[in-house]
Amino acid sequence: MLVRASIALGIVGLLVSIYMTIYKVTSNDGMCLGSGDCSTVNASRYSEVNGIPVAAVGVIGYLAILAVHYFEDRSSFFKKNGTLMVFGMALTGFLFTVWLIYVELVLLKAICPFCVASQVVMTLIFILAIIRLVKTPQT
Repeated sequence: MLVRASIALGIVGLLVSIYMTIYKVTSNDGMCLGSGDCSTVNASRYSEVNGIPVAAVGVIGYLAILAVHYFEDRSSFFKKNGTLMVFGMALTGFLFTVWLIYVELVLLKAICPFCVASQVVMTLIFILAIIRLVKTPQT
């Protein structure tokens, strides 16, 4: 149940990140829905990490989480280590999410609805990863 929820959330996060990557690359403000603050966030210096769009980092992160889930039933290595791997990735994603929330609220004073969607998704994946980690017997 927890893995299925994490997979579903990972797919939603992946789709949002792909959408935002396309938006970043094309700068098509027609893709910005809601308050229009996503164009403010998208145009800021915080929208990239070493020239890589933050949304593309999200795509990679969500793909990595989904890949580990996929291989958990197909590989003894992932069966043994998958829970901890997902927790580590979700923790990293959550900490990055906290930073991005700070950037939006404090530094940019702009809220991107798509960013918020991804932030909520990553937070929920992190919570599920904690629950899984606590419930997993240690060997």
